[in-house]
Amino acid sequence: MQPRHYPHWPRHLPKQLYYPKTSLYFNLQVSATRYSEKALLIYYDSVLTYGRARQEVESLSGYLQQHCGVKRGDRVLLFMQNSPQFILSFYAILRADAVVVPVNPMNLTEELRHYVQDSGATTAFIGQELYAQVKPLIGSGALDKVIVAAYADYVTHPTDLKLPEAVSQARQSIVDSGVTLWSDALAKKALPTAHLAQPEDLGVMPYTSGTTGKPKGCMHTHASVMSTVVIGNAWSGGASPEATVLNTLPYFHVTGMQSGMNMPIFIGCTVVVMTRWDRDTAARLIERYRVDSWTNISTMAVDFLSNPNLGQYDLSSLHSIGGGGAAMPAAIATRLKNSMGLDYIEGYGLTETIAPTHINPTQRPKKQCLGIPVCDTDARVINPDTLEVLGPNQVGEIVSHGPQIFQGYWKNSQATHECFIQLDGKRFFRTGDLGQYDEDGYFFIVDRLKRMINASGYKVWPAEVEAIMYGHAKIHEACVIATHDAHRGETVKAVVVLKAGQQSSADEIITWCREHMASYKVPRMIEFAESLPKSATGKIQWRLLQDREMALPETPK
Repeated sequence: MQPRHYPHWPRHLPKQLYYPKTSLYFNLQVSATRYSEKALLIYYDSVLTYGRARQEVESLSGYLQQHCGVKRGDRVLLFMQNSPQFILSFYAILRADAVVVPVNPMNLTEELRHYVQDSGATTAFIGQELYAQVKPLIGSGALDKVIVAAYADYVTHPTDLKLPEAVSQARQSIVDSGVTLWSDALAKKALPTAHLAQPEDLGVMPYTSGTTGKPKGCMHTHASVMSTVVIGNAWSGGASPEATVLNTLPYFHVTGMQSGMNMPIFIGCTVVVMTRWDRDTAARLIERYRVDSWTNISTMAVDFLSNPNLGQYDLSSLHSIGGGGAAMPAAIATRLKNSMGLDYIEGYGLTETIAPTHINPTQRPKKQCLGIPVCDTDARVINPDTLEVLGPNQVGEIVSHGPQIFQGYWKNSQATHECFIQLDGKRFFRTGDLGQYDEDGYFFIVDRLKRMINASGYKVWPAEVEAIMYGHAKIHEACVIATHDAHRGETVKAVVVLKAGQQSSADEIITWCREHMASYKVPRMIEFAESLPKSATGKIQWRLLQDREMALPETPK
């Protein structure tokens, strides 16, 4: 039977695509060969050409091999903010036949320790503003070699743009054991060995969390990452090398990684890169470089459209805007359509799917909708208990099968086994998201099966936050839930039981949390309780607390 969404399929697009049987690095090699003098990226008015990028990637990959002992299949940590060095590091790791482990630069030392130990990475590329978080891990049986980059090194042209502090900070001299400055690594001009990575080799291993325990590494091959690069470009009609895209999403996150780095390099177009979000800078960049497309999250779009100075900028070059992570409020989507004539094209994907499994058709999008399954992707809704496949307008768990699905969780066979099912002889990934599809085959999120808080697109996993909070000397028990937030959509709240005889305040616990976890994970609200509800087996019944919280009226701000 023909899937319900086929009548709404993008007119220009085949339903099945051919995918390159090459490594991700080969995309850079091809584009640098074709467009050596062309700008790969523009960074606060400074240009990095494809030709220079390839040369530096080659030198850095040679350094990894010759001076860090990196071998095929080794994991290398990438701990930076958006910058030219993030892109160069990413492709240098791939060129060395190794595996990129991108980590959120908001993580602190103890969080970072898990990524290092779990992945087995002994080498890392880091931004110099993050060195304090990394230093305790060097030479302690964790990291052996660290290459430190100063973003200011790539701001070589005068600019009137507002520079984030990390970008304006000049290169520092760090002489600690095991540490090499980026500039010194490049100066070695080391030559790499032949590039051997194949499509089926692991290429990128971003981490995600879940209902229990620590974050888990998602094993993506060059082929799975390549698939959403190809699909994403084809879905929008196929950008040309003359296109210019704006990237404001973090590169460690799969949407920013794909739409703002890997896809432009595959096409051979130019990407305008921002290290930190600033709505006026974004508008100036769109105007200055005639940006064609911009992928973001809804909170950025809301902030952008709320700028009272927006009318001062010429934004007429922008013909494509969209994103995911959180639903776009209908009122904001309407404002975008009325003010700029653009539909906000929403999509849906997870770390395990290296970005989209669903995107709205550009010619017929629906508001606050995940979209329809993309090329070569089979998505269904099942009863999460019986695994029965459900029909339209029936709520169940969304499951997906396609070329973008990851291989499984690194060193966690049980979690891997639990997240896959077989349907009609095909392997489907269980997303943990509760949703439904309508009569047209468009998918919608209803709720989450897994515990997760979506704060402005940042995914916060309560079990991870709770595990850290149990390290507080005064906390006996903690249960982390979502609460209403007018700006972030929802934010983090902790219900805390103190140890007998202990006293504390919300401010004290929040301050402690800021010192021990990334800021987006920190509870914004603390509620003290005498006890937490528990099941007959003694498990904390977080769902009862969550349902109670969401039943409360939202506090206006």
